[in-house]
Amino acid sequence: MNGLIMTAQLLLGLSILVILHELGHFLAARAFGIKVEKFYLFFDAWNVKLFSFKKGDCEYGVGWLPLGGYVKIAGMIDESMDTEQMAQPAQPWEFRSKPAWQRLIVMLAGVVVNVIVGILIFWMLTFKYGETYISNNSAHSGINPGEVGERIGLQKGDKVLAINGKKVIRFEEITSSKVLLSNTTLTVLRGNKTLYVKVPDNILNEISDDGIEAFVDRVPLISSTVVSIMVGKPAAKAGVQKGDVITAINDVPVKFSADVVEQVQKAKGKPLVFDVKRGGETIALNLPADTSGTVGIGFRVSEIKQETIKYGLVEALPIGAAQAWKTFSDNAKGIGKVFTGKIQANKAFSGPVDIARKVYGGEWVWARFWASTAFISVALAFMNLLPIPALDGGHVMFLLIEMVKGKPLGDKFMERAQMVGFVILLSLMVFVLGNDIFKNFIK
Repeated sequence: MNGLIMTAQLLLGLSILVILHELGHFLAARAFGIKVEKFYLFFDAWNVKLFSFKKGDCEYGVGWLPLGGYVKIAGMIDESMDTEQMAQPAQPWEFRSKPAWQRLIVMLAGVVVNVIVGILIFWMLTFKYGETYISNNSAHSGINPGEVGERIGLQKGDKVLAINGKKVIRFEEITSSKVLLSNTTLTVLRGNKTLYVKVPDNILNEISDDGIEAFVDRVPLISSTVVSIMVGKPAAKAGVQKGDVITAINDVPVKFSADVVEQVQKAKGKPLVFDVKRGGETIALNLPADTSGTVGIGFRVSEIKQETIKYGLVEALPIGAAQAWKTFSDNAKGIGKVFTGKIQANKAFSGPVDIARKVYGGEWVWARFWASTAFISVALAFMNLLPIPALDGGHVMFLLIEMVKGKPLGDKFMERAQMVGFVILLSLMVFVLGNDIFKNFIK
């Protein structure tokens, strides 16, 4: 069921974004009197389509190949490779007959729409829900680093005070892109000592497979103080009481709730001995075995203080715009790290399976759906701006060259460039899909 939900969210989100992206091209072309012959969600490869209809001089439809969508603009060398039309004399309603600045606007319109959609969604989410975060001041028990975090020098219970010298206000900053994508030094308080831990440039290589928790858990640690006990569970049967502080399990010292969970999971199906501090004394309690790996106790999650900032409609706009810009710049930084060799390509690029699993998730929550869709919308805007022939960015690059030269590039050159672009995109698509399959089904 989770797989169906993830797939449905991915298809719905991408369909919305593809239609809006292509609508940007469509409306800009029409505004300059350029004829649009086709408007398709998905590709009707080999002229195979799920359905279509014609209104005016444009055919609208849904293709069978779910790899995006397209608008066929008359008089333009694009994915249709309509060389016959290009061999005819240019008509006033064709793309090639229009001034370069108009053609540039048409090519940028899809990207602009994707950015606007991202800002709009982030804006509305901020207005409706505000910003909820964990105050770093409430992380009294410190962080819970994963294997990668421990490898770079972090320890359980460390308190991260600053990132590159700037005080941490929100606990979420510790696992944000400004730590993972920048040259970062963490100021850490360990006991009474202040330490400095360097986060390596290539840390994304280390955590891409196992998620952010391999670096640092998304929530702070909480103490091992018991605040609730489930009736009928091993803890209740053994006499564990509210207020008990668990200090050891099977002679292994524990300090945090995460330690308790870890030790209980290790001893699944076996008896446990809890050392608990009660009042001024330490008591040993024998817990019967439980095959579920739980003992029926709850901890003081109220130690973690969440704060919510509410915004008015106007106040929320710059917050949403900032979130969109952060997404755009994070994508740019990530691509830059791939080109400089600091991040491996197979760790950086995600295919549809990874996007469905990690971005949308297996539970349909509308707030998360729209936040994920906004994130992907801005990411698509960035990817489409890459100067690769066959992408919008490739067309923009050639139009800028034309504007500098004062004359258009030749049709033969454009046709060859388009073919090169197709080969690059197809190769990238095969790489991403293969990487997706390997990571999620084979590895």
